[in-house]
Amino acid sequence: MAFEAGEPTHREQDATASEEDARLRTDIRLLGRILGDTVRDQEGEAVFDLVERIRQTSIRFHRDDDEPARRELEAILDGMSTAETVLIVRAFSYFSHLANIAEDQNHIRRTRQQSLAGAAPRAGTLANAVARARAAGIGQAALRRFFGEALVSPVLTAHPTEVRRKSTIDREMEIAALLDRAERTRLTPEEVAADEEQLRRAVLTLWQTNLLRRTKLTVLDEVANGLSFYGYTFLREVPRLHSALEDRLNADRPPDDPDGEAELASFLRMGSWIGGDRDGNPFVTAEVMRGTLRMQSTQVLRFYLDELHELGAELSLAAQLVAVDADLQALAARSPDPSPHRRGEPYRLAVSGIYARLAATAFELDGLEVSRHPVGDAAPYATAAEFKTDLDVLHRSLNANQSGVVARGRLRLLRRAVDCFGFHLARLDMRQNSVVHQRTVAELLEAAAPGTRYAAMAEDERIALLTAELKTARPLASPFLGYSEETKGELAVLRAAAEAHRVFGPAVIPQSIVSMTEGVSDLLEIAVLLKEVGLVDPKGSSRLNIVPLFETIADLRNCAGVMDRLLALPEYRRLVDSRGGLQEVMLGYSDSNKDGGFVTSGWELYKAEIGLIEVFERHGVRLRLFHGRGGSVGRGGGPSYDAILAQPGGAVNGQIRITEQGEIISSKYSNPEVGRSNLEILAAATLEASLLQPQRSAPREEYLAAMETLSAAAYAAYRGLVYETEGFQDYFWASTVISEIATLNIGSRPASRTKTRKIEDLRAIPWVFSWAQCRLMLPGWYGFGSAVESWVAEHPDKGIAFFQELYREWPFFRTLLSNMDMVLSKSSIAVASRYAELVPDETLRETIFQRIRAEWQSSIRALLDIMGHDRLLHGNPLLERSIRNRFPYLDPLNHVQVELLKLHRAESTDEQVLRGIQLTINGISAGLRNSG
Repeated sequence: MAFEAGEPTHREQDATASEEDARLRTDIRLLGRILGDTVRDQEGEAVFDLVERIRQTSIRFHRDDDEPARRELEAILDGMSTAETVLIVRAFSYFSHLANIAEDQNHIRRTRQQSLAGAAPRAGTLANAVARARAAGIGQAALRRFFGEALVSPVLTAHPTEVRRKSTIDREMEIAALLDRAERTRLTPEEVAADEEQLRRAVLTLWQTNLLRRTKLTVLDEVANGLSFYGYTFLREVPRLHSALEDRLNADRPPDDPDGEAELASFLRMGSWIGGDRDGNPFVTAEVMRGTLRMQSTQVLRFYLDELHELGAELSLAAQLVAVDADLQALAARSPDPSPHRRGEPYRLAVSGIYARLAATAFELDGLEVSRHPVGDAAPYATAAEFKTDLDVLHRSLNANQSGVVARGRLRLLRRAVDCFGFHLARLDMRQNSVVHQRTVAELLEAAAPGTRYAAMAEDERIALLTAELKTARPLASPFLGYSEETKGELAVLRAAAEAHRVFGPAVIPQSIVSMTEGVSDLLEIAVLLKEVGLVDPKGSSRLNIVPLFETIADLRNCAGVMDRLLALPEYRRLVDSRGGLQEVMLGYSDSNKDGGFVTSGWELYKAEIGLIEVFERHGVRLRLFHGRGGSVGRGGGPSYDAILAQPGGAVNGQIRITEQGEIISSKYSNPEVGRSNLEILAAATLEASLLQPQRSAPREEYLAAMETLSAAAYAAYRGLVYETEGFQDYFWASTVISEIATLNIGSRPASRTKTRKIEDLRAIPWVFSWAQCRLMLPGWYGFGSAVESWVAEHPDKGIAFFQELYREWPFFRTLLSNMDMVLSKSSIAVASRYAELVPDETLRETIFQRIRAEWQSSIRALLDIMGHDRLLHGNPLLERSIRNRFPYLDPLNHVQVELLKLHRAESTDEQVLRGIQLTINGISAGLRNSG
């Protein structure tokens, strides 16, 4: 039988595996069998037999650590032709994708089984969080006040680590739906056969569909890909989550409560960078941003129109059978619907009138011609709030005539969707690098007053000049002067943002983020530029938030001081006060990790948050943190629930924004149930971190001192390898797939900020992605082992027992080690050694790889000693089984990738060689899941 899950090594765990896990293996076997049959039918018996030999040999090697099996496997793989290699890579890649689907369905199954069994709500659910809050004495009124001021915002970005095409994702969703139907429905034999045939069609279609894009994505392609997840998940699940929480909070209200079924404030807001993030992406222009906003608006207006069409079909209530209030009568009377059949159906008349107005709105905003034409002409809505007001009339009238259960259906979810998404769908952030703002301001100043020489000024001089400029109504830019293309482009984007505010309202672009913020002037520069287009007023008000992004280790160490000085400036403080006294600060996990390593990045981020909390309290300004996390542990990834709860006391305070990037978006949000669960995790963790944890839960001083020492040693080890070892740059480019990643059409943004091979200039995403492909995962652990050994040697009286205490008592340290445990479990030093062989300089190869091997062994040893475990993932058997079952399918892909890299770098003219490499990148990424 082809493509089964391998036998577990730890049979005692397998013997006690739950029924759900047994069903997971059944699903994987089913999908594997269908894939195997597809390979046999499409490529022939010989290819199928080859796939099976590789699979069984790899499983034998992993199950029994069988050295002859390893040599046999290598011989098989090395003996294949390039054409055979490509077919094998495709087969093993698709198996990883299918296994991912089965695992997601198993997660849904386990959640449902717990609910059906009447089990207590799991940690990470809103039901659990609300129950804990009530147990802590927090009443409904307090919870409602909390959600009234809360903000939970996942922000989708286009960072390119998703190697699948939308065509592939759509077929995978079809497969997931069929597995789900089999789980929830008692099917007849005929239905079972029909569903299996449909599974075979979907798998065959996958096999015959290009896994890889043949052309490079444009920014608007990335926008379209991002918008697909609204159709999959967000447009329906965000309203449902709010409604379920609302019902939970209303469940215990006294019958005579005058507020009745009080509605909860909408606190979950979707954000996006796709089409607004210009940092290092020259393809994000003013026109692209306008196109992005039109696409977003079109998506949400189509959804509303479809829902109104269905709502009109449902609301067939007759005037002679139900009471109709005056507001509903007036709304129905304004409808342009001339049909005599609806004269006695006021709700349908009202809905047809609303539909007509919304159709006119869609045409006015986006030029959208609706497929279902309205019954007549009507005036467009000026704002989404006007649209919501009309829906509220329906809601109140239905409740007044005792039809509340009708109001709680489609209408309720539509009203909530309008509240959450407006006419703009997602809140688009603008982002640009501080050096671009600096050059733009310098050019404008020099053109207005030659000899200013802004770029040569000291920081204090810049601050004085910029604050003076903020107070004047005189514009800097002149239509009569010529400017560089960069400056014209920046001003055009900002003018497009001002235009969007006029069309869609201020929620459409609420933030301007300044990446690589180093000083106060970096924030004042964008304020001056926003003043140029009317988004900042000289009297001291701002129509959007100005957000610093602190990314490097040095910037994280300085951020509290920068914000302290910034908030002390009256000119800037007025801008903050105009935004409700709230200042957002973004912290960069990816670049700080590339700069200083995993341990130091995590520690400096933690300290930065403590410093910012103190500064903001002193100034009386509310702090909102925006966490720029990636998918992999090396870029701040890992379980969101644990990460939020591990924040220092006072860091969350009811509001949080978190980036969702690359393949993590599809793994979290392509399946609506999995997506709903992930959204709920963010909301539950925000509630718990804000209300159920001490606001000043500072750990003991000796914990802080030990972490500082540990971080310094890990930093020295990491910097010593990556930035101070001669030839490391050459080692990295030769021993990873970094050069070939650039050939994948997975994003519009270049891999490096500049055209160099310097590690400093490389973007954090391809840096981490490359280490994942060769199974070293170096950014997620390097430096930890030697740092622990050094500390223990200097503190023999405390020894490893002290770190065991930290692990038990300190959530920050426990989360740090838990994430390292996960990333090390996916690493393989044996596989990594094959990639090291790609380095042509033998001395360089041996010197660096032996250092990496020693640190890898040291880090695993230290981690297990501290956690008290005898193997990696000892405390997470589900993930352990998942990873163990994937290795037999990952290792052949790695082996083949190395051999293809050798051919490609020897300048092979066979186009299938590069295609094979690209396919292995896809397959390895799918097998690892969070690799970018």
